[in-house]
Order: sequence, then C-alpha cells, then structure tokens
Amino acid sequence: MSVLPRLSVTVPERAVPAVVAAFETACEAVSFLRLDESCGTWSVEGILRDPGRRADLDTALVLAASASGIAVPEVATGEVEAEGWLARTREAFPPQPIGRRFLIRGTHDADATMPGRIALTIDAGLAFGSGEHATTRGCLIALEGLRRCGPVADIGTGSGVLALAAAALWRVRAVGVELDPWAARVAAENARMNRLHRLVELVPGDAWRARAIRRRAPYALAFANIFARPLCAMAQTTARNLGRGGRAVLSGFHPAQARMVEVAHRRAGMVLQRRIVVNGWATLVLHKR
Repeated sequence: MSVLPRLSVTVPERAVPAVVAAFETACEAVSFLRLDESCGTWSVEGILRDPGRRADLDTALVLAASASGIAVPEVATGEVEAEGWLARTREAFPPQPIGRRFLIRGTHDADATMPGRIALTIDAGLAFGSGEHATTRGCLIALEGLRRCGPVADIGTGSGVLALAAAALWRVRAVGVELDPWAARVAAENARMNRLHRLVELVPGDAWRARAIRRRAPYALAFANIFARPLCAMAQTTARNLGRGGRAVLSGFHPAQARMVEVAHRRAGMVLQRRIVVNGWATLVLHKR
C-alpha cells in the first residue's frame, strides 16, 4: 500500500490564505479544513514528495506568519495512505452551493449538479480558492449581484475560480494572474477542465504589472482577494486600470480592516457600493466614479 509524506500545521482562520499559499510553494497538493467552529482553527496539510523543498516551505511559513500576525506554526510530519488522503479530500471538499448561482465541486465530484446553478470543477487542494474559504464565497456572492460586464481582471487568481465564475456567468473574457507559477498552471488546467480556456487566460504574473493584465486594460470588473495592506498599496493602480464606472470586488481581510481598504480606494476615486461579511471575513464592492 503506497504512502505519502504529509506535513501539517494548525492556524487561526485569519492565517489560512497566507499559510495555504506558503504550502503551495513546496507541496504538490494542499488541503485545508476547519477543525473547531467555536475557536476558528484550521488545519492546513500538504504532500511533500521532494524533501529538498522543505527549506522553501519553512521560509514561506515565516513570511506567512508575519503577514498574518501569528507565531510561526509548528510543522507536524507524518505519512498518509494515498487512498486515505483522497478520501479525506473528498470529505473536506463536498460540492458547495454558494450564493444563488454557483456550485463549486472538486474533481472527485465532477458529475455533481444542482438545478439553476453554474457548476465549476476545481482541482481540490491544489490552489487556494476552492470556495471553502469565506473570502472566496464573499467574492462569488458579490459577483452574482452585479450586472453583466467585461472584460474582467482577477489579481492573485489562486485556483482561477473567480475569473472562471465571471466568464461562465456572463460569457465574457477574463484574465487572471498569480504570482506563484505552479499555482497559475493549476488555474490554467482548471480553465481547460471547465471548457472556459477560450474565454479565460490564467497566467503567472505580478499583479497589475503583468503583461497579460496590462495589454487588456481598462477593465469593467476587477477581483483582488489578497490582504488589506497590499490592496491599499495598489488602490491607485486598481482605479487606473478600471474603465469609467468600473467595479472592484476586494476581499482577504477582516471587517475591522474594511474601513482602511475603503478609504484607500476612495482616495483613488472609487465609491463603496456594497459590503458583504461571511464568517468573519469582509468583501467590498466599489465602483469608479
């Protein structure tokens, strides 16, 4: 019976996006699931086939902890049976109805459907943004409340789910960029798996500086599901890359940080249209005057 080397950490919910991204720098597969509803603790796990990548993971975890305001989590090591890992992934990532319009499903449930919903298949555990986290949910709920528009930009696309959702809902072109080249490849495979690769371009790149993003500007809608401080730092750039009346859907921060994000974008000429809170995470919808 084959076994896989497994690494895991336990972190508070606010650290999940950064820690998942850290695991993705070194691990071939990453999953995350809630451990305790009352305390808000999550387990992040990954399969590390190449021991030489452990140093990359340790460095990435230090940065993730600093960005999230937590102590560097202790990494537990062990082994898991290959079939057991798949079973746990299925249990942790069932088909997820989100809002009124979307159904996010893993490759292990690729036949799952729900009447009236757009089903998107995401390779579970390979890139952040499967729909499990409240920030992704908030962005999808915001999307279904907007009028049809295009083109669409997705900054820090992760699994590509937001760009794919916009393209599937409106049949418009979307571009997503992801700093991690490996995660960008996963996102591109998700586009092909959902037969949206002719509408959606998912590539490695550094936010608004990426060539694929710059050549299609201005945008009618931009997603950025990252962290509060980077969102504030690029507020002016976000506004410049939106057309008149363009909208931005921003997430990756707590309600206490929403005011800071809103003010930075107001200074860039944008106005708050809607605020959504899902399980202690905020999503803002702003439009350009």
